[in-house]
Amino acid sequence: MIEVADRLNTVEEYYFSKKLREVNLLIANGKPVINLGIGSPDMRPPQKVIDALVESLQDVNAHKYQSYQGLPALREAMAGFYKEHFNVSLSQTTEILPLMGSKEGIMHISMAFLNKGDGVLIPNPGYPTYQSVTNLVEAKAMFYELDETNNWFPDFKAIEKQDLSKVKLMWVNYPHMPTGAGATEQLFKDLIAFAKRYNILIVNDNPYSFVLNDSPKSIMSIPGAKDVCLELNSLSKTFNMAGWRVGMVVGDSNYINHILKVKSNMDSGMFYGIQKGAIEALKCSSMWFVTLNSVYRKRRELVWKLAKALHCTYDEHATGLFVWAKLPPNIKSEAFIDSILNINYIFITPGTIFGSKGEGYIRFSLCASEEELVEAIARLK
Repeated sequence: MIEVADRLNTVEEYYFSKKLREVNLLIANGKPVINLGIGSPDMRPPQKVIDALVESLQDVNAHKYQSYQGLPALREAMAGFYKEHFNVSLSQTTEILPLMGSKEGIMHISMAFLNKGDGVLIPNPGYPTYQSVTNLVEAKAMFYELDETNNWFPDFKAIEKQDLSKVKLMWVNYPHMPTGAGATEQLFKDLIAFAKRYNILIVNDNPYSFVLNDSPKSIMSIPGAKDVCLELNSLSKTFNMAGWRVGMVVGDSNYINHILKVKSNMDSGMFYGIQKGAIEALKCSSMWFVTLNSVYRKRRELVWKLAKALHCTYDEHATGLFVWAKLPPNIKSEAFIDSILNINYIFITPGTIFGSKGEGYIRFSLCASEEELVEAIARLK
């Protein structure tokens, strides 16, 4: 057997990749599992998005290789979306790069800016991919702890006690996953000031702004952000298009050009029809968000009842696609969710997959129907 690269020894198979095999095995054996673990929207995209995709298949250029930078009309729609919803002005030519999902961007950005041994500040709890990609490019993960007593915001005084001399990149994610904490304008200002003090590139991963959130924010709206910040965004949660794999990275043209060097050597551009559908999604009126959130609001109220049935507490002011719930004292997250899965056939995510600060918490997804949530509550009773 040929030995694998050393970098594979630094990462494990993604948690949901492994756990869903266990869940699917239960289902295959006839167990009626309700999946409240993964954040994969179960509703359809806007109808005009699907229509645009179907109609595009007859276009003469539909099945050719596409530009690494996407259609000009797609970049124009992305710029218009940022202007309308975040009051951020972006050059569609030089400051936006479409991505095949924002997860792709995490790797591209890391490959563009990190050398072996460079430090990367990663939130704990936080999205596991930040650490995995950091390990794969042989950079050094340096965790900064988030805590509910500080609204899940970075403690800059604690961070500055570390040796930051080799830190080059900092991942932030607001609205925060998994906790649902929303950013303030002051937090973004503090992040930008911190980045300038230590010459660090801040990347805000921002796919949850429009789910159960009355005040969407972008770090790019703060003066000086383009000097030291990038932002990732995605259509996955906002428009129920997770499987379409449409995202973007925005920022200063110099940063974007560096990322393009990586991207252009790794893929050949997004399928034409998907781009045409994405353009229509980005043009949706505010009524789309009202309708979407009316569904999620009803589901969230049921998930709150489910959390109460499990004797958990939660923050009613949190936003996003999940409910982050605190377990009663001295209960371990993974043992707890395994018990619920094997006895009640309800799959919930343990907080520990997001880092050590996730111990004692569990995360419910809102990507299940009201009927399924009512059934889950009934099973616990």
